[in-house]
Amino acid sequence: MNERIFLSSPHMSDEGYEMQYIKEAFDTNWIAPLGENVNEFEKELAEKVGSKAAAALSSGTAAIHLALKAAGVGEGDIVFCPTLTFSATANPIIYQNAIPVFIDSDYQTWNMSPKALESAFEKYPEVKAVIVVHLYGLSADMDKIMEICKKHSVTVIEDAAESLGTYYKGKHTGTFGDYGIFSFNGNKIITTSGGGMLVSENEERVTKVRFWATQSRDHARHYQHSELGFNYRMSNVLAGIGRGQLKVLDRRVKKKKYIYEFYKRELGSLDGVKFMPANDGDDPNYWLSCLTLSGTVRPIDVMEALEKENIESRPIWKPMHIQPFFEKYEFVGCGVSEKLFENGLCLPSDTKMADGDLERVVDVIKGLWMK
Repeated sequence: MNERIFLSSPHMSDEGYEMQYIKEAFDTNWIAPLGENVNEFEKELAEKVGSKAAAALSSGTAAIHLALKAAGVGEGDIVFCPTLTFSATANPIIYQNAIPVFIDSDYQTWNMSPKALESAFEKYPEVKAVIVVHLYGLSADMDKIMEICKKHSVTVIEDAAESLGTYYKGKHTGTFGDYGIFSFNGNKIITTSGGGMLVSENEERVTKVRFWATQSRDHARHYQHSELGFNYRMSNVLAGIGRGQLKVLDRRVKKKKYIYEFYKRELGSLDGVKFMPANDGDDPNYWLSCLTLSGTVRPIDVMEALEKENIESRPIWKPMHIQPFFEKYEFVGCGVSEKLFENGLCLPSDTKMADGDLERVVDVIKGLWMK
């Protein structure tokens, strides 16, 4: 069988930057959850995206959880959340015993619809926070969304787990709201194996997040805890991987864009194929190359054909409001997210792919239109 082509797998630097920092952690015997790599990774990431402060955490999910806590979200509070996202965006709302209200997408961005957001505020004016997602590296319409949220004086949390390296009108996604979060899971554009980061202009709140993430240990000679804490800090070893990966982020974005443009050039003229949107002023990281199908060939046909050739692909995220666990919560919108899910497909976008791999994918897909 042909060698496996993955959707998006870890890609270490050719220069071995990661091993340099890992070796330092081992040489100093500093492999605990804290250390020089953690401190420096926070500084370097914050500097890269243009934020004042950052907290390195065990996952992007942990970062969303502590962003909600930092925003004062608690039991019974309402939080607006995009429905078209991975469950990690919504789960922390439940961790805080809060109530999610799911907001529809628009076709222009595939992200939170400003129109649906306005309607949600009319129905739920007492909302405590809004989580905005930048799906597949595509920026949400942050001008309109921030204008609406500022009008209602609500905290904005940007889930930029999939969009590190994406710019919206010249500014990094994750830096428009009160809090931004990034993920370094194994499939992300850069990885620490597992890990996340919270960024904010509010340095005091970031300091508090670090405190909560380190079991809320008070400053005392003995172990004393006056608040509920969490074991959410990043390992010094994993932070070393992150420091090395950050050095090649721009290179990874460039390759992701190349992959997207290759697919669009080769497949864009096929009947019923429409690629994910590219809007003026936005500069995506193209984390995954995605498309929708409206003809006789359906997403399942493409996925099954690719799988027969040992090529990984994936459907678009299934909206939260039609997930078994979340379907009891309110949804505001007109079904755009469901249409994207029904018609959408994520193509393999692994930055280790050579042109020959891309041609393999394209040939399989084109073959479906020749039957």
